[in-house]
Amino acid sequence: MTSLFVAAAGAAADAVTAHVPSLVADGVAGRIFAQDATLWGPAAEEEAGKRLSWVGLGRTSRHLVGEVSALRDELREQGLDRVVLCGMGGSSLAPEVICATEGLPLVVLDSSHPDVVRGAVTELERTVVVVSSKSGSTVETDSQRRVFEQAFTDAGIDPAGRIVVVTDPGSPLDEQAREAGYRVVNADPDVGGRYSALTAFGLVPSGLAGADIEALLDDAEAVADLLAEDDEANPALRLGSAIGGTSPLRDKLYLVDHGTEARGLGAWAEQLIAESTGKDGTGLLPVVLPRPGGRTPPTDATIVRLVPDDGDDSAPVAASTVDVGGSLGAQFLLWEVATAVAGRLLGINPFDQPDVESAKQAARDLMSGSGGDEVSDDFADGPVSVRHLGGDWLGDAADVDAAVAALLAQVDPEHGYVAVMAYLDREGDAPFAQVADALAERVGRPVTFGWGPRFLHSTGQYHKGGPATGVYLQVTDTPREDLPVPGRDFTLGEFIAAQAGGDAQVLADHGRPVLVLHLTDHDAGLARVTRALAGGRA
Repeated sequence: MTSLFVAAAGAAADAVTAHVPSLVADGVAGRIFAQDATLWGPAAEEEAGKRLSWVGLGRTSRHLVGEVSALRDELREQGLDRVVLCGMGGSSLAPEVICATEGLPLVVLDSSHPDVVRGAVTELERTVVVVSSKSGSTVETDSQRRVFEQAFTDAGIDPAGRIVVVTDPGSPLDEQAREAGYRVVNADPDVGGRYSALTAFGLVPSGLAGADIEALLDDAEAVADLLAEDDEANPALRLGSAIGGTSPLRDKLYLVDHGTEARGLGAWAEQLIAESTGKDGTGLLPVVLPRPGGRTPPTDATIVRLVPDDGDDSAPVAASTVDVGGSLGAQFLLWEVATAVAGRLLGINPFDQPDVESAKQAARDLMSGSGGDEVSDDFADGPVSVRHLGGDWLGDAADVDAAVAALLAQVDPEHGYVAVMAYLDREGDAPFAQVADALAERVGRPVTFGWGPRFLHSTGQYHKGGPATGVYLQVTDTPREDLPVPGRDFTLGEFIAAQAGGDAQVLADHGRPVLVLHLTDHDAGLARVTRALAGGRA
């Protein structure tokens, strides 16, 4: 039997008591499932009017079950059992969670780093590539597709037999892919990327990798009536109130894996929450933690414990705690409704992402040479070059340690946070993510860690549109070997450098302090930066 578990304590429980009765009185749950676009105010009405079809995906995505199953069988008969997913943000995070939860291999390529892309272009004789993009205009995904097309062709393999495209009907990619003879699966165009877990974007790559996508839809459909009910027991109204209705607002959400069967759910929820709420100077900042303990939550945080399907009997761990459990398909729908509810309580439009677009434009400007004067480095410290933006805060720092200390001195001790943004290899450099724990201990404030450019489609929106309380540490490197993009006049190395530079510039334009540490020698530089962030203890 499919079930959902939401239990709040402390300030989160107070928020449930304060807000759920009025949400019920206003018929918010029923109106969400009736796709009432007026719930978030006049300014949001146009966008919301074309972004609410996710409420019925448990039923409307049923046709994909047979279609994907037949395609998987056809590919397996050809010996194609390695699935690579080229997609960013909402196009990649849900399939990653689905496959990890079922213990299935899926290569998720959500980077424009040439070393990462090159590492995925292997074992072509058994590889099928899913290219996922709503419009096809996402430069990362377009570049990845071009690289694979060239690799297949060079190997004497017809790309049309190896590439499956998931996109909105009538998009430029839809038309181009059909002309090229590729298999195309259209997604529901009235669903935004981060709400698309149960559309073709979530289900096609997962199903091709062997996931039971029918069970996901069953679980979502089984809880739809519960989540649509205007009743004080509605788990989505309770969760939305607990995360978005505390007073004063606890705008940091520590998403802690506390025994959940859904592997990596925190990273999926991070994008949904940060990109949906981080705008108009407000929002909720998710801090994803892979295990309980290790970090002391600040007073402006709510701990969200991702617990087993049947709940957790342990006592709350903080003054504001929410336990959330349930099967994966049910939780996808739960979190989507709860985020929409939180958006209403925060007074924002949960369906747009204006600052994601600003960072993309800044990257395009740098690529075209119209991005303004080039910013020079402040100094070099061995294998690391150092540059600061967003104000005159560096002082007389002359080495990496002093530069890091100067950045951390800008952290607001009551409301601030540190964002580490690593434009590196998510797999090869995975141990570097552990610096977040050392930094959190050092500053006593929340620390997030994002792999670039992946985070640009997630917390990148909150960085620029949310409260001006963050400081930003960007780590970049020189690729070991660059990779041209077939049919384009740029390389992946040039592109990821423009993405990093564009994001840093937009942050600086918003008055955010940014420290850029560029590794001129990758291994030595990364070791040097790691020691500096740990205060010399690493």
